[in-house]
Amino acid sequence: MDLEVDLLIVGAGPTGLFAAYYAGFRDLSVALVDALPEAGGQITAMYPEKMIFDVAGFPAVRGRDLVAALVQQADQWRPTHLMGRQARTLSTVDDRLHVGLADGATVSAGAVLITAGMGEFTPRPLPAGDGWLGRGVVHFVPALAAHTGQDVVVVGGGDSAFDWALALAPIASSVTVVHRRATFRAHPPTVRQVRDLGVPIITDAQVLELRGDPHLAEVELGLKGGDRKTLPADTVVAALGFTADLGPIESWGLELDHRAVLVDTTMRTARDRVYAAGDVAQYPGKVKLIATGFGEAATAVNNIAVLLNPDAHLFPGHSSNA
Repeated sequence: MDLEVDLLIVGAGPTGLFAAYYAGFRDLSVALVDALPEAGGQITAMYPEKMIFDVAGFPAVRGRDLVAALVQQADQWRPTHLMGRQARTLSTVDDRLHVGLADGATVSAGAVLITAGMGEFTPRPLPAGDGWLGRGVVHFVPALAAHTGQDVVVVGGGDSAFDWALALAPIASSVTVVHRRATFRAHPPTVRQVRDLGVPIITDAQVLELRGDPHLAEVELGLKGGDRKTLPADTVVAALGFTADLGPIESWGLELDHRAVLVDTTMRTARDRVYAAGDVAQYPGKVKLIATGFGEAATAVNNIAVLLNPDAHLFPGHSSNA
């Protein structure tokens, strides 16, 4: 066996990181596995520079700062990090769960907690952007500073598109939003903020062609009525949404509701010794928020602690008394 722990957490987003802290607090040995190369899940991959306003105790916190604090909080218990390694198979051997990873390693755990968010997500491609990834087309903006002084075209009409436009406008040479419809899915106050900054918004438009050699230099748009327009562009942010699925987790013998795992009030799934928390977990009345995931992580871990040691108390006491 490559690694043996009390608890394996599948998914190193905010819920998984807080679960790792809480498991350490309950004196459980822990490993975190995630297909992404860094901790933080969707926050790290999709919006590290965005401000988050609904995490308790923070009037506002930047995504990457929240992740850094969660990692620091969890790391005081020294969990094992298995980043960039997908969890593929799940089997039961005696009273242990064996999770096979994509690289051939196997983790033996007393229990598994799935905190995989919405699962594995794949950005929807820009039809005219084939061959331009790494040459000027991006789907996410992990570091705003990389686009200082650039001409940026943001394609899309959802929250992500307008969030990126809002974040990039103060530092880019120019930002233009292009959307194929006249209406937007984005939150209206965010759209108003972008307009108030003077960011051009071109609607009823399609990206026809990207040009530049070797790096992107300009974008040609097709406008309503057949006209065309060329924009300077060092970067195109293709914020067209993404598709998501649970990947191998769907074959683990769990009860699923669309892309979510059904759980009871203890966060236990239909499979013995397997729990779920955060956006991946589903029950009546569920509200998908980071704050909700934190509470579910604590509920799951405390019930797992009793599962692994029947003499343990469900309520662990207050951390301030530790």
